[in-house]
Amino acid sequence: MARSLPSMPPAALYAFRGGFLLRPFIIALALGTAGAVLSSLEERFPVMDSFMPRVLFPSQADPTIAQTILTDIATSMMTVVSIVFAILLMTLTLASTQFSPRILINFTRDRVTQWTLGIFLGTFSYCIAALPAARSLPYVFVPVATVLGAMLLVPICVGWLIYFINHISHAISVNHIVDRIRREIELVIDELMPAPRETSGIERIRPTPRADTGQAIKSRESGYIRFIHIDRLQWLAKSYRVSVAVERRVGQFIPQGVALLKVWPSDRLDEMQARELLGAIDIGPARTMQQDVEFGIVQIVDIALRAISPAVNDPSTAISCVDQLSCILIRWLDRGPPANNFYDPPHVLRVVVPWIGLGGMLDLMFEQIRHYSVTDIAVSLRLMRALGDIASTVDDGATRLALAERGRQIIAGCTGRLQHADLERLQARFQEIEKGLPPGLQNTSSLVKPL
Repeated sequence: MARSLPSMPPAALYAFRGGFLLRPFIIALALGTAGAVLSSLEERFPVMDSFMPRVLFPSQADPTIAQTILTDIATSMMTVVSIVFAILLMTLTLASTQFSPRILINFTRDRVTQWTLGIFLGTFSYCIAALPAARSLPYVFVPVATVLGAMLLVPICVGWLIYFINHISHAISVNHIVDRIRREIELVIDELMPAPRETSGIERIRPTPRADTGQAIKSRESGYIRFIHIDRLQWLAKSYRVSVAVERRVGQFIPQGVALLKVWPSDRLDEMQARELLGAIDIGPARTMQQDVEFGIVQIVDIALRAISPAVNDPSTAISCVDQLSCILIRWLDRGPPANNFYDPPHVLRVVVPWIGLGGMLDLMFEQIRHYSVTDIAVSLRLMRALGDIASTVDDGATRLALAERGRQIIAGCTGRLQHADLERLQARFQEIEKGLPPGLQNTSSLVKPL
């Protein structure tokens, strides 16, 4: 797909920031530059050596000693880097096999790991950049301050390695993994939905006009929609004097040749302009959490489903996942929905972007877990408690009714699979959800029948 330059930086910056490339490269480049600059300044201003303590580096006239120190430190750093990579690969393998392969992206975005690689590679770069300064010809020069700087970096690296090992030991804990995913999802929610939800519960969204008669612009590639550059899309639509509707949500898969956009009026765009519009949407082989709240939820649900599978049988992990999902939905319900329609100028519709609604969120978070936990009273009870916790934070009757309906589905699914006493426990928690419903919508008498 042809991409215009203004549409690329958000997706490119997210990709670089989330991998093992940008931050380690910047740290390594900074320390390497520091080694070269410090040795150069030390050569230009020999008076700097007079301030260096001779206890740490007594022989300040033999460049061989300086070369040996810098070489040994550089070699040791590369050995440690290989150890760090081995630990990291072991962690990634363990996480993908035990939890879900979709959580690997969270490990690549881990800042501690990025800083670890950056510090060790930076120390190596520092020593390599400073090594040519220690020489015997055409005159003897020993970069004392630079060598002392390398020696000070060594204990820093040792301490950081200990911290990294401790961090990794916690990072592979399922509770830590799920909590980190939840925090990242909340950051995405805060960015997409910064405004609080109106207390009246009425979502003031202007109706979306029908675009089924517009011009369909087909996707030039297959992949997942990872980012929609709404400002760019809106600016292009205004420039071309058209309105644009995105046919699929962020995170959904779009095959090549399937309509991705619909434009009306349908006779104003040429091929190049259509490519410009498509260039405002980033499509790739894997989903990211740049705008995709659903992807983070899918990761937590995957962990829960694997935990309650007969092969693993770990309901405690599934319960932790349900707890985190309830926190996410509470945050999501506390915010006003993201805008679907974008106008420029006012009252002139330019862009329509679809987002997931409450029903879709409830299905995504709880439906699969409910389906596979009908014989597990612990997980079913926690699902009911999660719905009750969520219901206690909202005043909107429609939202409470949707949560109560999910509670009824939990009880209906467990009926006949659990003992009557367990069903009564579910019923007791369900009644807490029903308390906030209008009297005419409360219907609990027939949910649990005696055996």
